[in-house]
Amino acid sequence: MTKRILFIDTTHPILLEELKANGFQCDYFENLKRDDYLDIIGDYQGVVIRSKIQIDKEFIDKAINLKFVGRVGAGMESIDVEYAQSKGIACLNSPEGNRDAVGEHALAMLLCLFNKLKQSDLQMRQGIRDREGNRGLEIKGKTIGIIGYGNMGSAFAQRLRGFECSVLAYDKYKSGFGNEYVKEVGIDELFEKTDILSFHVPLTEETYYMCDNYFINQFKKDFFLINTARGPVVKTNDLVENLKIGKIKGACLDVIEYEQFSFEEIQSENMPEAYHYLINSENVLLSPHVAGWTAESKIKLAKVLAEKIISLYI
Repeated sequence: MTKRILFIDTTHPILLEELKANGFQCDYFENLKRDDYLDIIGDYQGVVIRSKIQIDKEFIDKAINLKFVGRVGAGMESIDVEYAQSKGIACLNSPEGNRDAVGEHALAMLLCLFNKLKQSDLQMRQGIRDREGNRGLEIKGKTIGIIGYGNMGSAFAQRLRGFECSVLAYDKYKSGFGNEYVKEVGIDELFEKTDILSFHVPLTEETYYMCDNYFINQFKKDFFLINTARGPVVKTNDLVENLKIGKIKGACLDVIEYEQFSFEEIQSENMPEAYHYLINSENVLLSPHVAGWTAESKIKLAKVLAEKIISLYI
């Protein structure tokens, strides 16, 4: 059986090594554009991507021999999964590979924000030793609400275990997941008790702008927000509005809605006023979509996807 795979994005070499060792032909053409891929995809049984192009209906219709699409990562928003599956094409991803990195990054951002580490480090480098101005907060005793309890949400919950805090999780599509790390709750209990909210949901039509003014005002208490999921889950204008009035007490954002589709850089021209507010706010911590982006996760993402691809042919 022919097993030709087109790599549209680069990935860790171990993915190619393991696939080649199992009889796959792996092709990568560095300078091709979308139209070029459309011209050749009919010759391939598999395609591996990160986020360079959309695997949409047009692409899928051209991929007449496609058996699978493999996404090196967790999010599947660049793939028309429903249409692909209707054509008998398996859609694979590898969230198991970077869940540990995301869990650690979410915790790191929260600790940095609570302990004012960014502010105090900058001040110390300027010869400013402001102890009272850098008095921090503790996680202990607070209630952390997690929305989305898949690979990422569960990894974050595990890392909170030693902090003597209450961890609640709501997942619209899962039940029976309560354990020693987390209490499964309905959305109303999450709204009532949360001090710190962390998003771990995929980007879908349902979660686009999930966190808007209406959503934010369902919470009984003022709260801190963490988003390591996808930028458009949080409506930035509404986030800023609530940061200004203190309903949201601070935010840790690894992702923002202004990212370009490829996530490689944010749009530099005509950046909205809300973004300028975020970058000038002491109670906002930003990172460039790197929560799942560690040396270890790069290897694990590739290994997990290799295992899933190979299993299709066993």
